[in-house]
Amino acid sequence: MNGQWIGQFTGTNTGVVVADLDDVGTGYAGVVFAYDANIGPRTFAQVEIPKGKTTFSLQVGLEHLERGTALVLTPGGLAQKFPGVQTASHADTEWQVTPTQILLKWRTNIGTNGDGWMVKSQQQNPSGLAPLSDVKTWEEFKRFALALEPSRFVFRGHEKSTWRLRTAFHRTGRANLMKFMTQDVRALHRHLSGLTTHHFNLNDQLDYAAFLNLAQHHGYPTPILDWTHSPFVAAYFAFKDLRRNNLAADAADQRVRVLILDAREWNKNERAQVLMPGFLHMTMLEPLPINNPRVLPQQSISSVTNVDDLETYVASRLSAIDLPVSERQVVMQELALMGITAGSLFPGLDGACLQLKERYFDL
Repeated sequence: MNGQWIGQFTGTNTGVVVADLDDVGTGYAGVVFAYDANIGPRTFAQVEIPKGKTTFSLQVGLEHLERGTALVLTPGGLAQKFPGVQTASHADTEWQVTPTQILLKWRTNIGTNGDGWMVKSQQQNPSGLAPLSDVKTWEEFKRFALALEPSRFVFRGHEKSTWRLRTAFHRTGRANLMKFMTQDVRALHRHLSGLTTHHFNLNDQLDYAAFLNLAQHHGYPTPILDWTHSPFVAAYFAFKDLRRNNLAADAADQRVRVLILDAREWNKNERAQVLMPGFLHMTMLEPLPINNPRVLPQQSISSVTNVDDLETYVASRLSAIDLPVSERQVVMQELALMGITAGSLFPGLDGACLQLKERYFDL
């Protein structure tokens, strides 16, 4: 049951209901959000669901956050920001759980009620995105890339064409981003502050984004995805970890993938100023490259999201090109001539050694 569940609810109000659940051994713990269709506060509840039961009841305490800011509102804050709006403090809930669906009913202490359903995110499935049919080789890719409208699109490389678009955080099987914000980020800040020349102020939005991006670039699973303004940098990341001596005999049938997002059109959607703003989102941002020299040479741009199955969520603005892994040697040689190498993209000793490793051992 761990992961993200999304559906709809009706009743006193209508809207989107989302459950973000983590496996905690004895059960599944996380947060259930009711994203009301009106402009009022967002309601959420911390829950712990028992394992092995398909029907059960829970009484849960209700909390309320301000849409957009994600500020958790006290009773006094609720009265000040939403005068005349009555809000509940707890609810009695009834659950019916199957491997693919959750049915949820509730009645609150003020008499409001709801009836919702949620389905499991498709995050475990291979990518369902069909590649462009007229771009299948490196030569065709170069012509395609050079003909694109400048500054409109962003790109991302995947080593396997079957990989679904998800953040590293969600690929771990975790879903509760509130726990990530209160536990992971604080631990990261405590441990990394002694290793960075800049002291990141997590109460500052620019510093917060730069800090998460730094952790992401050094291998910590975050709800951030790395993109690049360059289709050729994306191609490098798609091919870079493939090695001649471990390609399967049927390499002619294997494909890497370059994802293409129409960022200009996507950015017309509502942008979030915080990770959990009280609505589902994927927001593009360019964090400050503080203590992070990789950002500029990689022409990096990032997306941050609270959606697990990101591929489905952004499908209307997403396309893909699949290229045969058998072209790796030619691709890497040409990218090197363009100045796109490990040494240029990863400034420092690691990048320099990897660049020479690619030159003398892998191609």
